Amino acid sequence: MSHILLEVCVDDAEGLEAAIEGGADRIELCSALQLGGLTPSPGLIVTAAQATIPVYAMIRPRAGDFIYTQREIDQMLREIDAVRATGLAGVVFGASKPDGSLDDHVLDRLKRHATGLGTTLHRAFDLVPDIDEAVRIAFHTGFERILTSGRAPTALEGLDDLERTFAAADGNIAIMPGSGLTADNVGTLLARLPITELHASCSTALPPPDGNIIRMGFDDGLRRGTDRHRVGALKQKLV
Repeated sequence: MSHILLEVCVDDAEGLEAAIEGGADRIELCSALQLGGLTPSPGLIVTAAQATIPVYAMIRPRAGDFIYTQREIDQMLREIDAVRATGLAGVVFGASKPDGSLDDHVLDRLKRHATGLGTTLHRAFDLVPDIDEAVRIAFHTGFERILTSGRAPTALEGLDDLERTFAAADGNIAIMPGSGLTADNVGTLLARLPITELHASCSTALPPPDGNIIRMGFDDGLRRGTDRHRVGALKQKLV
């Protein structure tokens, strides 16, 4: 098997260090991974700019759907500018129409603004009603890759649609499976899909904080952190 690139999503400086130590090939940099990932803070972006591997920053201004107002789009454009200014390798974004299909006009505007940066289409793709059409839009917009779980909560559950997505892409755009993947289950995907890139959090539950922290609403007690051993174990399955 040829080398498969491992991208690890992180949302703090400790996770960034753990992912690199574990052998990640690329970082998806976010805040609030428990919400699916939001745009990282300026301080975290600057910290990540010192990384020894490529870092792509999430561009997502809020939790929830991917139907954006003009003000939100303007914010995303400024966030892309901030990422470019720090020298990160790329950005990750997506946008939807009310029916779940990709908003090609918004995507094109964001992609043009990100000229010179690598671009990944995020899991807004997993809401689309038509895989073939969505892959076509992603390719013609100029994305390098599509991050997808096969329109399911996890990549294992979405395996059939992942196969359809790879077939629709036909090698013209990279398909990067992600969601719920570990060293213990990735073999199922490797046996059925021509994977060249893989996305995972490689996280473990963090110790619960002091009860007062939860009581005051500063934490929900469900936080997770990147585990370098999990990163390393998954990486070993990909080489």
